[in-house]
Amino acid sequence: MPLYRTRALAPVTTGTLALCLTAALAAPTATAAPSLPSQEGGSSWAETAYRGEVDVVDGTDEDQDVLDGVVFDDRNRNSTRDRGERGIPGVQVSNGRQVATTDAKGRYELPVDDNTNVFVTQPAGYEVPVDEENIAQFSYVHLPEGSPELRYGGIEPTGPTPDAVNFPLARSTATKKSQQNCIMGGDIQTYNQTQVEYARAGAFTDLAQRSDYASCGALFLGDIVGDDLSLYPQTRELTSMINGPARLLPGNHDLDYDAADSEHRFDTYRSQFGPDYYSYDAGDLHIVALDSVQYRAGESYTGGLGEEQLEWLRQDVAQVPKDKTVVLAAHIPLLNFNDQTFTRHQVAEIQQIHEIVSGHEAVAFGGHSHTTEFMREGDSTQGWAEVMGVEELPFDHITAGAISGDWYSGRITDQGIPTALQRDGARPGVLTLESRPDALTDRFTVTGEDDSVQMAVGVNSPRYREWFEANRDNGGSAPAFEDPTVVSAADLAETTYLTANVFAGSTGTEVTVAIDGGEAKGAQRTQSMTGEARKVGALWSDPVAVQEQLVHGGSVAESSMHIWRSALPADLAAGEHTATVTSTDRDGTVSTETIEFTVTD
Repeated sequence: MPLYRTRALAPVTTGTLALCLTAALAAPTATAAPSLPSQEGGSSWAETAYRGEVDVVDGTDEDQDVLDGVVFDDRNRNSTRDRGERGIPGVQVSNGRQVATTDAKGRYELPVDDNTNVFVTQPAGYEVPVDEENIAQFSYVHLPEGSPELRYGGIEPTGPTPDAVNFPLARSTATKKSQQNCIMGGDIQTYNQTQVEYARAGAFTDLAQRSDYASCGALFLGDIVGDDLSLYPQTRELTSMINGPARLLPGNHDLDYDAADSEHRFDTYRSQFGPDYYSYDAGDLHIVALDSVQYRAGESYTGGLGEEQLEWLRQDVAQVPKDKTVVLAAHIPLLNFNDQTFTRHQVAEIQQIHEIVSGHEAVAFGGHSHTTEFMREGDSTQGWAEVMGVEELPFDHITAGAISGDWYSGRITDQGIPTALQRDGARPGVLTLESRPDALTDRFTVTGEDDSVQMAVGVNSPRYREWFEANRDNGGSAPAFEDPTVVSAADLAETTYLTANVFAGSTGTEVTVAIDGGEAKGAQRTQSMTGEARKVGALWSDPVAVQEQLVHGGSVAESSMHIWRSALPADLAAGEHTATVTSTDRDGTVSTETIEFTVTD
């Protein structure tokens, strides 16, 4: 099934690239993205947010192996089922293994054991409450004895099965609309308070200035922190800044590494943010948040769901109407371009997952790799075929990039945040999934920028490639590459390329280059995504990113699936030249950058 139902009309954006790298990466004040009328009555999120919690009814249930309760219409929004507040029929509630549907009076019952997450799937037309930090409240953790002793605390004993657990929902015209914007934010991954402040000044300040995602909210795709789970309260400070509900997923850096078995590997995460997998609806979307990190103490983590979660996914998706799009979200991505030959960095059950969602329009999102990858239906790579048994993609798989970028590395910009250029040269940012009645599209926004900034344009010359090879192993201490936009006649004779790293570029994107106002000619994508292996090295690198990374630190962008290049004519005259590079994505959105370069005798 194709992801895109029709071709959407999209705005034209333009921009210019500064000649010097410092100016190119100095982030200006963020500009808010186009907004949707997603808040009730036009009021602010803070004024209209449905604050509350799940209603755990005191008392000990007679049957300790069964949890029951009601999903109800919380008309007065006080989180308690009051007289006259009716139960809502037809709502899914799950214990992470089975999925129950509420009866005509909104009642459900589910078996529980001594370690169970019970959660409600928010239906379109309703919303779940959020707490003071905007964390969505839709679950109950049942752990009678509490966690084993864990460094970061885990879960306190919940005691016997309560008399009932009732899930409040409030009616919402916003979540019923087909028009939805959903934030997908990869790896916040803060290791200390300094990095918390980088996240605050960067992506979270950007999100605080936007109001277009209030109904669908923001889903943060794991690696919420970097191993130090005591930073979770600071994460809550960050989510308190956004204008919509926050939902989160655990990543491999959110593990309780001292847990002896996999059952308690995310206990501290669950104590703060809720279940490690769940689902919810917004408009025409059914969003499935998956736990793709498998781990047992003494072993390396690996990508996978496990049979229990896989069975839950089968039951969950079986309830989804065919006219809804299934959005799969996970920390370790289902498939990844950069890590295509590593099973532990992709999800073991990928073929079963593809089968489960077949018959639905679908799209998948992941984080983890600190790359930004828009992999489209029909794309294929050698690694997926040989390692994962996937010949080509049945629907779009997108790696959403990282809020932390390349682990907050690099130099500090004028905005006070690191450049943190990722392993594929893409800048840090967040992705917005845009659902409309006739189309489903995606938009990548660079941290601290408006949507006109979509690519970096540079020069890949023989002189640059020599510098790269001489300094590849000197990351963070390499001498600066002098005069990056100066090209000799000898360089032209040996092939010099103008390169465009189009951060959200993909199959269907077209890139053209016009030199000195001449005819625009098509550039070639370095990775065609037609079954070839990943290309690595100076010839395939992003020179703009690499010149930052080798000098100032961070990973090295020597491979990318979204670089286009055009060979400069060998007979270009000596002197100053201008190249205009234009990218047009498959939805018709146009971005333009201009670069000046000099040819010497």
